[in-house]
Amino acid sequence: MRTLLYDEIEKFTGAIALLFTVGAIAVLLALPAKSASLVFEGLSLWAACVLPSTLPFLFFCALFTRLKAYPKIVGKLSPVAGKVFRISGAGACCGLISALSGYPVGAKTLSSLALRGEVPKEELFRTSALATTSGPAFLVGAVGAGAFQSVKAGWLLLVSHLAAVWLVCFLLRFTAKKSVSASRISAPQTQNALSESLAETVAAATLAGASIAIFYAFARLLAGTVSDGFLSAILSGIVEMTSGCKALSSVKTPLALALSAFFVTFGGVCVLVQQLAFLTPAGVKPLPFICLKALQGITAAALCFALACAFGV
Repeated sequence: MRTLLYDEIEKFTGAIALLFTVGAIAVLLALPAKSASLVFEGLSLWAACVLPSTLPFLFFCALFTRLKAYPKIVGKLSPVAGKVFRISGAGACCGLISALSGYPVGAKTLSSLALRGEVPKEELFRTSALATTSGPAFLVGAVGAGAFQSVKAGWLLLVSHLAAVWLVCFLLRFTAKKSVSASRISAPQTQNALSESLAETVAAATLAGASIAIFYAFARLLAGTVSDGFLSAILSGIVEMTSGCKALSSVKTPLALALSAFFVTFGGVCVLVQQLAFLTPAGVKPLPFICLKALQGITAAALCFALACAFGV
């Protein structure tokens, strides 16, 4: 019964994906000049705002997992991670990296470690829930201080975002076995840690830039078809979270902040594509992952709304 239902849901989502793709192609053909201009805006946004903050984290996180000290640090994290989330120390390391650096660094790190066999398959899905978060630089700086012009709003977004992610991850521990599998952690045998880390960084940064440019343009085109500003902001955020948060920032209400918390936690189509590009080859199934991020997004929105009302933001 469960398999039949899952198959039907996959067929439905496949049909939606087909309609989305065909519709996007039709829009690009109908508005080539406008589309090109918006793609350039998306690339400029990536180059000016995302790349400077993300690139160093991508490189140093890739390098970190190749250092000889890495297995010792993972060993220190294992007892706490096992008790709280029932995941290995390597998974906890991915979660910590994600919380500090944001999208898509955590997903990229998790994918690399999983493909190296350091994150057990039975823990991969739970770890993907923990290692796919935004970071303080984006939430407090770009969204809070930048879009909403309020550092306080940024901190509320960060707290509600991380609390929702960690709460759902904690609840997922009850679906796991009581014992945590021991990870095979060893320092990678490589003489080219710097060059390999740089190559990974360039590939990941390029993927992020391409997805931001494409979905930023589509979000702007989609928003332009709706006259209502609030609905336009919601449509933009579902496709590309940054444009959605920016549009919502003009509405100074707890609901607007709560919807922004949903967007940055769910990620929108743009971030989901980035994450799944890394996670799917490692073995994470797209549909359960999307449902998981939606649950975390709803939880973040509820927490953020309560905090915004309580603190008068």
